[in-house]
Amino acid sequence: MEEMEEELKCPVCGSFYREPLILPCSHSLCQACARNILVQTPEAESPQSRRASGVSDYDYLDLDKMSLYSEADSGYGSYGGFASAPTTPCQKSPNGVRVFPPAAPPPPHLPPPPAALAPVPRNACLTCPQCHRSLILDERGLRGFPKNRVLEGVIDRYQQSKAAALRCQLCEKAPKEATVMCEQCDVFYCEPCRLRCHPPRGPLAKHRLLPPAQGRVSRRLSPRKISTCTDHELENHSMYCVQCKVPVCYQCLEEGKHSSHEVKALGAMWKLHKSQLSQALNGLSDRAKEAKEFLVQLRNMVQQIQVPYQPARETNPQQENSVEFEACLVAQCDALIDALNRRKAQLLSRVNKEHEHKLKVVRDQISHCTVKLRQTTGLMEYCLEVIKENDPSGFLQISDALIRRVHLTEDQWGKGTLTPRMTTDFDLNLDSAPLLQSIHQLDFVQMKASSPVPAPPILQLEECCTHNNSATLSWKQPPLSTVQVEGYILELDDGNGGQFREVYVGKEMMCTVDGLHFNSTYSARVKAFNKTGVSQYSKTLVLQTSEGCNFETQSAPYSQLVDIKKLVAVAWFSFDPGSAHSDILFSNDNLTVTCNSYDDRVVLGKTGFSKGLHYWELSIDRYDNHPDPAFGVARVDVLKDVMLGKDDKAWAMYVDNNRSWFMHNNSHTNRTEGGITKGATVGVLLDLTRRTLTFSINEDQQGPVAFENMEGLFFPAVSLNRNVQVTLHTGLPVPEFYTSRASMQ
Repeated sequence: MEEMEEELKCPVCGSFYREPLILPCSHSLCQACARNILVQTPEAESPQSRRASGVSDYDYLDLDKMSLYSEADSGYGSYGGFASAPTTPCQKSPNGVRVFPPAAPPPPHLPPPPAALAPVPRNACLTCPQCHRSLILDERGLRGFPKNRVLEGVIDRYQQSKAAALRCQLCEKAPKEATVMCEQCDVFYCEPCRLRCHPPRGPLAKHRLLPPAQGRVSRRLSPRKISTCTDHELENHSMYCVQCKVPVCYQCLEEGKHSSHEVKALGAMWKLHKSQLSQALNGLSDRAKEAKEFLVQLRNMVQQIQVPYQPARETNPQQENSVEFEACLVAQCDALIDALNRRKAQLLSRVNKEHEHKLKVVRDQISHCTVKLRQTTGLMEYCLEVIKENDPSGFLQISDALIRRVHLTEDQWGKGTLTPRMTTDFDLNLDSAPLLQSIHQLDFVQMKASSPVPAPPILQLEECCTHNNSATLSWKQPPLSTVQVEGYILELDDGNGGQFREVYVGKEMMCTVDGLHFNSTYSARVKAFNKTGVSQYSKTLVLQTSEGCNFETQSAPYSQLVDIKKLVAVAWFSFDPGSAHSDILFSNDNLTVTCNSYDDRVVLGKTGFSKGLHYWELSIDRYDNHPDPAFGVARVDVLKDVMLGKDDKAWAMYVDNNRSWFMHNNSHTNRTEGGITKGATVGVLLDLTRRTLTFSINEDQQGPVAFENMEGLFFPAVSLNRNVQVTLHTGLPVPEFYTSRASMQ
């Protein structure tokens, strides 16, 4: 039951819900907390006046840039309009939610109105502290939100279950523990008080006596007031609107907005949704059981990794844990000459890093799985308590959201969550036999076997090629070789004649390497391995990537260059379905994308850039309901299920029909007037020589230089929802605004 407590606490005040209201987004909020976070939205307040008050654009982002959800994009009612920020500073609740100060108190000669009846400021705005969806309240104010009576009942039962043992209600001094409860009298008795005050004769003989625990349940399940319609306060809910997914009353069907909607019997839908929630809980319960077993497995892995020290045994040369491996390594290295000691320290460092890495991965997975299991258990207990409710109307107000949450939580358990991310084995063995002259090349090798090492692979020159800044290499084993091969290791240098590094390890005999430098020469080689050892390297193959821009010439300014447009890296690329979110839809040879979700989803380009000047454009093919897509660049491991720029792996500009912002690591800067419509063109210019990122709309620069000090490998990126469709255009010349600025410098 303790896990469920998180489900019963208000996200604003951090306490148990008091008179909870159901918001259109299906989340709940205390009535008092809802009043505290109301924001009055003046009809006319210019950005200049806000800046004059000394408040930054970021503070007003959530309200000034608000997209209020309509029936077309969220499934909830349309509330219309935009909200502006308050002019009073905000506070923070215990849970970190911004709480705006309540309205000024009434004059002292007037008594304060009740919380439910207190007037709401004109154009008041309420933002859900959990999902951050916002809406403008109508003339009914908070009375327009239905009360979550099911949640009140669950909290009441939970608090009673946490109370101390039941005591007799008739003992005069030091009440004894109750032994029975009379269902008709609704009184708990100890045995002496029952014999004295409730003898089993006369009219009392027909009373039903229950055990205290059963009596407490009976008392808890006493009927509560049936919820009434929010639009017609004197009417009880009698039917269920299938289209709007809410209970409705008789007047709503006769004269309200539900008159033309499909409706069904309230009791039938109540039973149907209870059945659906119960079925969903069965699947989630199985996931929770698997998670408990998985946690035991992970804890056993920690114990295996941290086995106490035991002397190495000659009968078992292969060590099974890091501590034993260190002891064996030290014993072997101490027998060698002084030159070996310098190498020994390096090898020990590698073992320790591997040990710490394994522990960190397993402990992180334990922590993640524990938190998720606690949340899952809390949700299950909360849903089971909700199923016990006898209020069809109150149940149906929250059942859809609970069913979605249960299915979503079950899906999250199924995406590789219950698979260990790390093994307990340390597959390393030190070969101490090499001669003294090989000490400086001493490294870990796999255990020796009776079979020979593989022969060097052969690179197939006719199948190796480059495209833009990607290289594809293919190889094969010698025709007469019969030695078994377990895998291959492909190595490339840094493009400047530096050291080789591993770029692929696996069984395939073809590999494409992305994200190389433009206009660079790379050397590639491959070797094979099996349990016995590693083969010699193949012959080295030299590859040349496509030519690109080079601004490293410092002797001549931009104005003396022949044509800056000719210096752009010629890179044609498309969107990458392999790395995109599953909700992204592709067409036009992967050059056009949209989404089948109302939430923002991220898609990357196929080509990554690490140097040179690159420019591409995205034309807006469809733009409905004023969404705010984001355009920019990102690392390959950027989050794919949030707006571009929400994490530290993306640099983006998001824009609506009126203005734009730059965003990186969820920090919003440089609000600029001017937005997009259908047919508009958004340009992205990545200058990795100057390490800057600049944006344009319809070939005019949008705001200042968006980001500086850009360094590393970047992929073109876009985030959008189902209201937007864009088409990618690549291999373009530098726009006029950038060439003009370059010639002036």
